[in-house]
Amino acid sequence: MLAVKDIDVYYGAIHALKKISINVEQGSIVTLIGANGAGKSTTLKTISGLSRPKSGSITFKGEDITRVIPERIVDRGISQVPEGRRIFAAMSVMENLEMGAYLRKNKADINEDIEMVFTRFPRLKERRKQTAGTLSGGEQQMLAIGRALMARPELLLMDEPSMGLAPLLVKEIFKIIKDINSQGTTILLVEQNAKIALSIADYAYVIETGEIVLQGSARELMHSEEVKKAYLGG
Repeated sequence: MLAVKDIDVYYGAIHALKKISINVEQGSIVTLIGANGAGKSTTLKTISGLSRPKSGSITFKGEDITRVIPERIVDRGISQVPEGRRIFAAMSVMENLEMGAYLRKNKADINEDIEMVFTRFPRLKERRKQTAGTLSGGEQQMLAIGRALMARPELLLMDEPSMGLAPLLVKEIFKIIKDINSQGTTILLVEQNAKIALSIADYAYVIETGEIVLQGSARELMHSEEVKKAYLGG
């Protein structure tokens, strides 16, 4: 479904991504793990069109999207849940969800998907008129996921969904991620919590200082001594 091939990304003189190649098969969960500053978020931003690669290519469903602008990438079926949630804090929960559907025209379908989000996240339904910035961290993460789903993505990019959440909420969010995938949405997951990411993923990549240093099935990497020592605390 998604093929990232040999992309190089620079921030000024800083070589942020170095010949990164990633493949995401339709229907799978693929995770990209690594330390802070390794290039995980930059990879997602480049796929979303928010950062431009100096070289390399990005193909989605056989179509080159390397130079496509972000809103057209959303229109083609890729949506992102950004790091730190980044909901529209001054808007209501409902307005945030409506913003997620800004490229869509069919109001009946939009309303149907809003109800789908409320079914998945009952707490958001209870708070539909509440200002988003007053929600708890976990509720804001649910809203960020719901907003991304309002675009009806075929591929969902998720950037650090566990960040800043209590352990019980992390378990709840990852259960939701598995459920979203089970209903047909392909997921590319960036996560510092390597243990929980590998526990739900089909395939995994390890990134260090802008380079892919390991890849394989999530099960293989879960049992890799190198990964255990560096990311799993043992």
